[in-house]
Amino acid sequence: MNVKLAWTIARRELRAGIRGFWVLIACLALGVAAIAGVTSVRESIAQGLDREGAALLGGQGEMEFTYRFATDDERAWMDENALAVSEIADFRSMITIGEERALTQVKAVDGAYPLIGAVTLSPQITIEAALAGQGGLSGAILDPMLFERLGLSVGDEIAIGGERFVAMAQLTREPDNASAGFSLGPRSIVALEALRDTSLLSAGTLFETAYRLTLPIETDLDAFEARAKREVADGGFRWRDARNGAPGVARFVERLSSFLVLVGLAGLAVGGVGVSAAVRAYLDRKTSVIATLKTLGAERSTILMVYAFQVGVLTLISISIGLVLGALAPLLAAPIIEAQLPVPVVVGVHVGSLIEASVYGILSAAIFVLWPLSRVEQIRPAALYRDAQFGLRGLPRFRYLIAMFIMIAALLGSAILFTDSARLVIWSFVGVVGSFVLLVLSARAVAWMARRAAKARLSKGRTGLRLALSSVGGPGGETTSVVLSLGLGLTVLSAVGQIDTNLRNAIAQDLPEVAPSYFVVDIQPDQIEGVLTRLSQDAGVTNYESAPMLRGIITQINGVDAETYAGPHWVIRGDRGITYSAAKPENAEITEGAWWPEDYTGPPQISFAAEEAEEMGLKLGDTMTVNVLGRDITGEITSFREVDFSGAGMGFVLSMNDTALRGAPHSHIATIYAAPEAEAPLIRDLAKAYPNITTIRVRDAIGRVVSVLEGIAAATTLGALATLITGAVVLVGAAAAGESKRRYEAAILKTLGASRLTILLSFALRSALMGFAAAIVALAAGGLAAWAVIRFVMSAEFHFAWGSAVLIVIGGIALTLVTSLWFSWRAMRVRPARVLRAQD
Repeated sequence: MNVKLAWTIARRELRAGIRGFWVLIACLALGVAAIAGVTSVRESIAQGLDREGAALLGGQGEMEFTYRFATDDERAWMDENALAVSEIADFRSMITIGEERALTQVKAVDGAYPLIGAVTLSPQITIEAALAGQGGLSGAILDPMLFERLGLSVGDEIAIGGERFVAMAQLTREPDNASAGFSLGPRSIVALEALRDTSLLSAGTLFETAYRLTLPIETDLDAFEARAKREVADGGFRWRDARNGAPGVARFVERLSSFLVLVGLAGLAVGGVGVSAAVRAYLDRKTSVIATLKTLGAERSTILMVYAFQVGVLTLISISIGLVLGALAPLLAAPIIEAQLPVPVVVGVHVGSLIEASVYGILSAAIFVLWPLSRVEQIRPAALYRDAQFGLRGLPRFRYLIAMFIMIAALLGSAILFTDSARLVIWSFVGVVGSFVLLVLSARAVAWMARRAAKARLSKGRTGLRLALSSVGGPGGETTSVVLSLGLGLTVLSAVGQIDTNLRNAIAQDLPEVAPSYFVVDIQPDQIEGVLTRLSQDAGVTNYESAPMLRGIITQINGVDAETYAGPHWVIRGDRGITYSAAKPENAEITEGAWWPEDYTGPPQISFAAEEAEEMGLKLGDTMTVNVLGRDITGEITSFREVDFSGAGMGFVLSMNDTALRGAPHSHIATIYAAPEAEAPLIRDLAKAYPNITTIRVRDAIGRVVSVLEGIAAATTLGALATLITGAVVLVGAAAAGESKRRYEAAILKTLGASRLTILLSFALRSALMGFAAAIVALAAGGLAAWAVIRFVMSAEFHFAWGSAVLIVIGGIALTLVTSLWFSWRAMRVRPARVLRAQD
């Protein structure tokens, strides 16, 4: 192989221009730009979280307890080992003024809050002055939404859970708001001392306390955490530190960006079809040149290197364009990104993100380029003397297939490394490969059916239809490339559309039919009978349920750390709702084991949710340790039961026998199913009789979830549209590459007496057939992917969305028609004599 000679020839051919390669450049640039943009935003958020982790958390470390304050000994340990400590209580409650009520997330703070950062208020007063209040009442700082919703003005008297306050200011900036995670109500801030001895923070009510710690700079956070878990409450608390100040936000951003990166890779796969087609078309035009070089004695490897150099240079140019676009997009959108996200963002050019996008782009290009490029060796010198293409059909040689396999494995490995989700990457790869195979087989099936239909009676006498069917089914046509490029883009869009529609339908239609009207929490043991009596006497209440509830942290399984045993399962992360019962509830369906006797007084026994138990690898006889209010309770799992969370009703993952928990301070919860007209008077009566309880309207909670889902849907739809745009570019490239063929075909048909209308009808029909085929396959593949996500990931019922499906079909047909007819019309304008003379 003569590398120098190969480079010389490649450089001279490139001087002639890059005609025919603009599809390759556009496809790679678009795919790389999409991935670079997504990963750059992800890195911007990650660096912002790292840089401002302490401010987001409110300290270098945090110890969070459930349902209780730290004991004197625990607080003394914190004061001894930290430079400063701030004590915070957080809970939900109702804020009222007159007859108006609203749910709020209350943060009760001490005088040291905030340890890091500053609270900004309107009017501009200090937090100390705002919490001090006026007129003998403590002050409250409220989210502007509460002022608007309740029609408040500064200085108005309000009640939070029955305790009186005066609204002193609007909250415009809360430095640690991102660390709080998802909440059902807007924020309120009050002084902790104003609530410490009230029923809102009494034993058994639903509240959490967080102790933010300022630590010496040289503190080893891992060692400090380990020591705290040994010496404080036997580890019965949740620990967070500045390295993960907003874990919920970080997890959400990581998962969403991983999904969008995979969508971007799907876009590169779509673009790869265009890249492969562009290289193949270019090599078709270079057949005589390749044959000449072989006739003159050039080695096969040298000739291969000539075109490898050319494609390599253009690939690097394409990737460079994509990297520039991907780096610039977040910079230009920085004001929008910063305004939309509740966390600090370090917007800039992130080299790691650009390297990641480059790796994806280079490997994707190499995989799709190697297939047509490797067949350059198969072109024979005889092609110089015959009007045929000898070498661009059939499979590449075995060594090239092995090289492609290695590059595919490298691409998968890179995706797993960068996204840190092997399962998601592998299933996405299986989906893309399956779609490829399905689309190729469908394209061949369409071609076969078109050939049969062209000979059928139906097409006789219909010249335009017969020409279209013959073209779709004929050799050397564009059926496969069109169905592949358009079908893959439509498949991604179809899957996203079906998932989005099913989620919206489940929230907007299915849940309200089975979900309760309200959740009622913080019902004290001496109040539960009165609440249930009021519900039973209301004709508008169709059903209600109640249960005692505590919250605890699962710390050990079979004597082993719970997360070590079961992995990062959602049941292990954070605290879980726990209930107790002597008798088996009527709606409890035992799947394995047996419920304890009603008069059971022995060691604690546990009934666990069957599906979650299977996911965690639990079996009957396993022991589980739950920390409740600082006390470890170890019980044996004696039964598994079905727990249905889909109806938004009452469901507990973990239930114990009553003697295990009855003595612990706790409250009760209730769910109310009521007619709409009965809701308002019922809630008013409960609020007057029991001002400490909190009522949560289910529709409002669902609305908060919908707003989050809408953001996710918008992001995923944009990713799918980017893939479809890439498919459209490939489609335009295929149409442009076939323009000379259409010009020649139109010239022949005109010479034989065909009218322009007949020829255009033929071109339109073939485009519509291919677009329809691509859309139908995309519906099947996208619908299957959406069904799998809805059924197995989200555990919901799947309904095929026909509205979305119709739009996909119409869009597929329209896209192929527009691109094909544009180039067909250009071909029609050329005179037949000019075209036919050029072929001589």
